[in-house]
Amino acid sequence: MKLGITGLPNVGKSTLFNALTNSRAQAGNYMSNSTGPNLGMVNVPDIRLEFLTKLSASDKTTPAFIEFVDTAGLMQGASKGEGAGNKFLTHIREVDAVIHTVRCFEDENVIHVNDSIDPVRDVEIVNMELILSDIELIERRVERVKKTLKGDKSVLKELKLLEDLLETLNDGKSARVLSCTPEEEQLLDESPLLSRKKIIYAANIGENDIKNIASNRHYNKLKELAESENAEIIPICAKIEAEINELDESEKSEFLSELGIEQPGLDKLIASSYKLLGLISFLTTGPRESRAWTIKKGINAQKAAGKIHSDLERGFIRAETVAYHDLFECGSMAAAKERGLVRSEGKDYIVCDGDVILFRFNV
Repeated sequence: MKLGITGLPNVGKSTLFNALTNSRAQAGNYMSNSTGPNLGMVNVPDIRLEFLTKLSASDKTTPAFIEFVDTAGLMQGASKGEGAGNKFLTHIREVDAVIHTVRCFEDENVIHVNDSIDPVRDVEIVNMELILSDIELIERRVERVKKTLKGDKSVLKELKLLEDLLETLNDGKSARVLSCTPEEEQLLDESPLLSRKKIIYAANIGENDIKNIASNRHYNKLKELAESENAEIIPICAKIEAEINELDESEKSEFLSELGIEQPGLDKLIASSYKLLGLISFLTTGPRESRAWTIKKGINAQKAAGKIHSDLERGFIRAETVAYHDLFECGSMAAAKERGLVRSEGKDYIVCDGDVILFRFNV
């Protein structure tokens, strides 16, 4: 899974990226002076692995991970090549979903590209650049389909869909608001539309807003916009999250308690990203390793086995499965088996989040 962190310059994108990846990407008062994105792998927090590692006395613990891409700040006119321009848009096309970082804090020491704080305006600037780029892409595709139509009437449905989409885009609306059938979704998948990317708004708030987010008028405006789009919004103080990431576990717990925070914003952001993309994790455990594996929700046991190794999928026999919460309550695999909670599932079994699985296979 690859997530792109996007937004205008100086909204806290690189600070958020640094907090997520504990890396050292450049952050500060600068305009888009680099077209190359920063890349970082982030472990997905999963407390279930701690129990499994102790249960199996595993030598190694391997969590699932997400790849984050911190792109250059998008400038107004990017669709026409301004600033990072087309290179920025290319980086966004390559991600699975977008974390749109929006500045919702006041600080006279941190400049704003438009000299004032207005999250709705900032979102509209970014969205419009993505829409304009999509319009150009779809116009070219419409022309190609019209040429095909002269000798092949089977593309009429595709042409109608593209014309409806073009009308939506020309109205200043993102492609993701267009309602489509599964067949139409497949047709649109042929074009890497920027404004069709799934999105989470990361509202970058100030340190003083953490305990009283409702008083932040900028956040409230962005929240209204997100709700109108049926999009998720996560309030997060990138500066605080970066500080949290520098602490050890004991210091982190104490710091969070002092701030009155139950869960770091980054953990919420990662969990929301999983949900947004329809992802779940199944678990494996043994003396060598306890590990979380990321799959799409709805995948069957045989395909899930292939996530580990193609031989497991090819020679699949069965999946010995127990729900994590049942295993945790029992305290051991033996006790779970005694209570009949360990099941033998066939290849068509749909894997659930938190399933602890031992695959049996023969090749």
